[in-house]
Amino acid sequence: MNYLWIALGSALGGMARHAVGTWTLAQWGAGFPWGTLIVNVAGSFVIGAVASSAQINEEAKLFLAVGLCGGFTTFSAFSVQTLNLIEAGAWPAAAFNIVGSVVICLIAVWLGAQVMR
Repeated sequence: MNYLWIALGSALGGMARHAVGTWTLAQWGAGFPWGTLIVNVAGSFVIGAVASSAQINEEAKLFLAVGLCGGFTTFSAFSVQTLNLIEAGAWPAAAFNIVGSVVICLIAVWLGAQVMR
């Protein structure tokens, strides 16, 4: 049943991401990826609230955090995992996660683009 909740949340999150992207493109054009920034910030806020709440049961957390936020933005998972490292005092690991995720992912996307070109 957990996978069903995750799948439903992912579908809704993906549709919401598309809606936000379409709306921001119509509002402000393609000069800056406002839609991506908005979903990343909103998803990070939601996953932080969900992950920290003792009042939300595990099925709801799977639906909201893994499904909805995962479909809406994978950046939210990165954000909460980095916060967990910081709160655990694992500053070197948190710094590596931040710098490594940005730099390594930019290199990976460039490499993927080069392979396909």
